[in-house]
Amino acid sequence: MIIGELALVAAAVFSGAAVYVSACEQPARLALDDRALLMEWKPSYKHGAAMQAPLALVGSLLGGVAWWQASDWRWLLGAVALISAWPYTLLVVRPTNDRLNAMSPEDAGPGSRVLITKWGWLHLVRTGQGILATLCFLSASAWP
Repeated sequence: MIIGELALVAAAVFSGAAVYVSACEQPARLALDDRALLMEWKPSYKHGAAMQAPLALVGSLLGGVAWWQASDWRWLLGAVALISAWPYTLLVVRPTNDRLNAMSPEDAGPGSRVLITKWGWLHLVRTGQGILATLCFLSASAWP
């Protein structure tokens, strides 16, 4: 089913990007001084959100269509896991994002470092949501 495979691709790309941020980019940026840390985080988050938000939406819609076509609960679970990144980001992560985005480079210091560290832990949840969706879609694709 091509719709399901496309859902799997979207979830896998979402997950891959999230894992990269959590495992590589976040630890590397935390090695920077406070000002550089904040200056790196801002455009990185902006570009990451522009990529991951549509992937979550498209992947969950495709997963929903695959569920409708196949009546397999794994497609639905994957779609829900992937789209849940939206409300999680808006309700849980956004307050931290807003505080960081409101800071100027001159405001960078221990407070901004604490917020970016917190953001990294919050981002791990999105990583898990993407991995769960990918595993559900993979399972439904490989073992119908």
